[in-house]
Amino acid sequence: MKVSNSDLTATLSTIARLLREFLGLLLLSSLALSVNSAAASDAPKQIGKDLYVCISINDASANSTFLVGQEGILVVDSGLNESEAGKCLVAIRSVSALPIRYVINTHYHLDHQGGNRVYKPGATIVSTTWTRKRTLELRNELPRQLAATVQPAEITFESALTIHLEPYTIEVISGAPAHTLGDAYVYFPEQKAIVTGDLFMGNSCPAMDQGSVHHWIAVLNALLATPAKVFVPGHFELGDRKNVAFFRDYLADLEAQVTELSGQGLTLEQVKEKIRPGRFATLKQFPKYQATFADNAASIYLQLHSPNR
Repeated sequence: MKVSNSDLTATLSTIARLLREFLGLLLLSSLALSVNSAAASDAPKQIGKDLYVCISINDASANSTFLVGQEGILVVDSGLNESEAGKCLVAIRSVSALPIRYVINTHYHLDHQGGNRVYKPGATIVSTTWTRKRTLELRNELPRQLAATVQPAEITFESALTIHLEPYTIEVISGAPAHTLGDAYVYFPEQKAIVTGDLFMGNSCPAMDQGSVHHWIAVLNALLATPAKVFVPGHFELGDRKNVAFFRDYLADLEAQVTELSGQGLTLEQVKEKIRPGRFATLKQFPKYQATFADNAASIYLQLHSPNR
């Protein structure tokens, strides 16, 4: 049988096309395996009965916590954006297929509520009244693409709120003013665990908003007055009572230094230069987030000199 040049060219072209398609399928399979492996490696950490934490490996995104009840799930803080929230949603679905009923935002910063939309429309968002107000303002301040992801709370409270997610009870408590003017923390009494938002940071200096470090210290004392044993920080690794007490002592020591130096008539820049971290020098610092010893000292100084103190 004689094969023409045109037939041979067509056959070779077909073989090449099939080979490209086969290699493409292999690449897609390889990518799918990589994604599945990544999802498997980011398994949630259980910290109590039916209570789990998604520890963010992205410094810019907050930790998320979720509780699985008999008929639904409650989430605390949704992360920086829909991508980060999606990672935790994968972790949630590795534990339960129940609907997500509530999302609690500990404060207004986007790294804690930027992923709210991932949990809508099924979930009801909860925050302090002040946080909802500030969130609505954010929608007008942010670029349109970011503003679309901001979802304000449907349920707000001033001092405290109790949510019943049978068989569990969740206490949502205002900690404001502290890190911000609208902080909240979430207490899970049956699990003896507290989600602190940025009221506590895992072995790190905090970023300070327009809150009150003096009241912040009082709130940390209130946390330690509970029988809680596990504390989920806004960022980084989990803490225990000793870690929270160390963080509180850092704030108290820094406030005392700034108050004394300010009382001597020193300027803001002079105070920042004279601050000494002492035994708290092990705390991590993040200049790009204004979370350093000097940044914290400056925030306290401005609070001391504020006419609205």
